[in-house]
Amino acid sequence: MIAAPMTGQGKTTIATGLMAALRDAGHVVSGHKVGPDYIDPGYHSLATGRAGRNLDPHLVGEERVASLLLHGARGADVAVVEGVMGLYDGRLGTDGFASSAHVAALTRTPVVLVVDVSGVSRSVGALVAGMASYDPAVEVAGVILNQAGSTRNVTEIVRSIRSPVLGVVRRDERLAVPSRHLGLVPVSERREAARAVERLGEHVADQVDVDALLALARRAPALDVRPWDPAREVAAPSTSRPVVAVADGRAFGLRYAETEELLTAAGCEVVGFDPLRDTALPSGARGVYLGGGFPEAHADRLAANRGLLAELRDAVRGGMPTVAEGAGLLYLSESLDGRAMVGAVPAHARMSERLTLRYPEMLSPEDTLLTRAGERATGHEFHRTRLVPGFSADGPAWEVDGAAEGFASATLHASFLHVHWAGHPRFAARFAEAVRAATAPGTVGTAVDGRLRDGAGPPSPATTDTAATVVDPLRHHGDAETREGLLDLAVNVYAGERPSWLDRALRESLDHVSSYPDPGPARTAIARRHARPEAEVLPTAGAAEAFTLVARLRPWRRPVVVHPQFTEPHAALEQAGHTVTTVLCAAEDGFALDPASVPDDADLVVVGNPTNPTGVLHPRRVLRRLCRPGRLVVVDEAFMDAVPGEPESLADERVEGLVVLRSLTKHWSIPGVRAGYVVGEEGVVRELGRSQTPWSVSTSAIAATVACMGEAAVPEALERARTLDRWRGFLEAGLREAGLEFVPSRAPFVLVRVGVGVHALLRERGVAVRRADTFPGLDTSWVRVAVRPPETTRYLLAALATARGAREGS
Repeated sequence: MIAAPMTGQGKTTIATGLMAALRDAGHVVSGHKVGPDYIDPGYHSLATGRAGRNLDPHLVGEERVASLLLHGARGADVAVVEGVMGLYDGRLGTDGFASSAHVAALTRTPVVLVVDVSGVSRSVGALVAGMASYDPAVEVAGVILNQAGSTRNVTEIVRSIRSPVLGVVRRDERLAVPSRHLGLVPVSERREAARAVERLGEHVADQVDVDALLALARRAPALDVRPWDPAREVAAPSTSRPVVAVADGRAFGLRYAETEELLTAAGCEVVGFDPLRDTALPSGARGVYLGGGFPEAHADRLAANRGLLAELRDAVRGGMPTVAEGAGLLYLSESLDGRAMVGAVPAHARMSERLTLRYPEMLSPEDTLLTRAGERATGHEFHRTRLVPGFSADGPAWEVDGAAEGFASATLHASFLHVHWAGHPRFAARFAEAVRAATAPGTVGTAVDGRLRDGAGPPSPATTDTAATVVDPLRHHGDAETREGLLDLAVNVYAGERPSWLDRALRESLDHVSSYPDPGPARTAIARRHARPEAEVLPTAGAAEAFTLVARLRPWRRPVVVHPQFTEPHAALEQAGHTVTTVLCAAEDGFALDPASVPDDADLVVVGNPTNPTGVLHPRRVLRRLCRPGRLVVVDEAFMDAVPGEPESLADERVEGLVVLRSLTKHWSIPGVRAGYVVGEEGVVRELGRSQTPWSVSTSAIAATVACMGEAAVPEALERARTLDRWRGFLEAGLREAGLEFVPSRAPFVLVRVGVGVHALLRERGVAVRRADTFPGLDTSWVRVAVRPPETTRYLLAALATARGAREGS
């Protein structure tokens, strides 16, 4: 085993070079890697000419590690194992479980330490002595000095070390292996990778005592275990061999060698395909396996391969057994960094700065393609991606620490978590069984609510339009849906004239724009309107500025946004560098909020009331239950003024840890004047005010706020709210008569389930409604419809009937 005291010492360089040097010397070499890493085994494979393999007690169980080593080394003269991290570094909280030392003890493998000596001298001796004596079950049999400098310093270091020094590797920048956001660049993406490995072999052969290393390997005692055999793990039927299409190439191809061996042993024919190049699945494919990789590095080319995207979408939706892990999940999502992907799972993915790295134990919450309810498994997760899920009829693939993860049904298992099937061979057996049971391509069943409905053809792919690809779903707003010539039911601005007193106040404000704006009058007017002290009031440039101020207020440990709701607060938190926890309200519950679904350790909770886009008005008593010491609750009441009497508003209440945000732009038909405000606990409001940009609230916004808080505005606001109520009642009655599912609303919009593709068909008929799949928790079957006068609504209902008829006819 080639190990090191810590990461970054050069293990991969030395181990890969040693494998190449041994092979060049005429030996048959097998390469192995401690831990779940996919990339290093790719270099090992290039150096040895054999499959690189992993040894991981967490993923496969302690009892299988030695037998997997013997399986991988079958027919080889020597096995070289590359360690992971520092020699004794394992899964946190487990006293070194799954560390290099753990694997060395399980396989009775002698260890050679690689030590980077570029900035150290005699301390190397103390370091090596400590590593060698730390655990009697681990034999540290030698040392290789890496990145060595002057001969004098090397001599000093060698004198300090009691263990044999088996090599001194000098600095050579030409041997650096390029890296990216998840580690080394895979072999498949490096030009001249074979030549680079060849140079490594020459370098190590010249500076390391390869014969001495071979002598150490020969000293390793025999292992009293049988080599792992996939045929003993799964049963192979005598019937025909169905084809499983396995993604490969530069964008994918990261998987464990034992996965294919298990599928083959289970009676499947594994056929590779390259999503960057192949325009169709392999002929006769009955199942699909999408493993790890870097689709984000090739998103443009993947998106351009539309034929394959459409075929995969139809195949997955049509019930073809499909497993997707890590990168495979990203590929099945609706979009990746704004580029359209397969669209088989309702989620949008984006790269992020935050690294997710965990080594969890998972629970299967229900029966799926691979698992059975209550089963447990071990896995690993490693990515820099944020996934925003929409509504899905499928259940989660896993539960990890009580949180749902991934998507799964009777024919699909898609998750960020990677599982080593050698440790859980029943997953391979179940996948192979499902593939054998799948009907012929083109007549696959359709998965409905996680069950197979036989005999149905695949559903039609989603109809697309000019707005089909959203670069940033969290920043997508209704105004992006409209254009000249379209009837606008996408934007929630009140469809009526502004009051004359408001227009007059706006015109008069222009007489004062030569001076810097003074928000004092607006603060006074807001405080009077809500019967609060002025210290509890902060005028803002619309609710958007307030969201940004809240996001930057504190170093939030666990900010929570309750979805589906207006996405701007979520986007503001991410822009401020926070990782947001999403709490989803479910369609089957009428999108009602359960306060118990918010994690106890949430220190910020943002919720809309009434919520955009569902129109649900949460009771005040429910929202009060969110408040607790150490937590800030932000209630976005941007549409509360559209509810006659504002029965559930918290703006007039003084509750510790609560602030309420308001916006005047939609109700008063002034979206071009960014006018809003915050009311709430005095200390929080003071903090928000300190971080506000000076003069951010314009003179016209101040004038509009004063006018809309005045006595003349009270009867006008109530009349507008009652008018919206009547218009909404007319719309909901029409939707009910048409047999359409919708969410009963208290807002100036209604969330309607019209079906996949109808959003685009309405645009073709001159009607713009707000797509809803950019709201977390919703998918492409939903749209949000702005409340309009009855004559406009009649036109919408007629266009809806035509669009749905065209969809059903297709």
